[in-house]
Amino acid sequence: MSYNNLSVTLPQADVDAVKAAIATINSKLPFLISLTNDERKSLFKMGPKSIDFVQSSLRVVNNNANILPASFSVPEFAKDVNAYVPMSEIMLLIDSLNEKINDTAMAMGSEAMKQSLDVYDYVKTAAKRTPGLKSVADELGQRFKEQGLKSAKTKLANKNKPE
Repeated sequence: MSYNNLSVTLPQADVDAVKAAIATINSKLPFLISLTNDERKSLFKMGPKSIDFVQSSLRVVNNNANILPASFSVPEFAKDVNAYVPMSEIMLLIDSLNEKINDTAMAMGSEAMKQSLDVYDYVKTAAKRTPGLKSVADELGQRFKEQGLKSAKTKLANKNKPE
């Protein structure tokens, strides 16, 4: 499958601007954390169905604070609830962007690899009649030393077949 609409140049100024925008996002969300896999597994996961429950719980807390133990921090609970909704909106936007970035990079990489395989074939063919290209063919061939080029082409062809 060809992605002719991905005829792209990415100027360094644009790369720098994107990096600056990411730095801005990080600076605006200084409380972001990284969890271990074990921590992720142990946490409650809140999805769209849970938002109403959590917001209703906050209303209950605000109207009945006297039923809670002194150790329950109503202000901290309110901060968590009130920050989650905008955070989930940001997360959705970032997830969508991340998906597009991953898909675009995958398509670009696939095209580059396919074209590189063509170059390798051309170099191998030319090396039979052009002095000095055998070492170039050998250098390019290092990529396939363990698996073999035919195996790589088969894998690439199978990935490009519609299912």
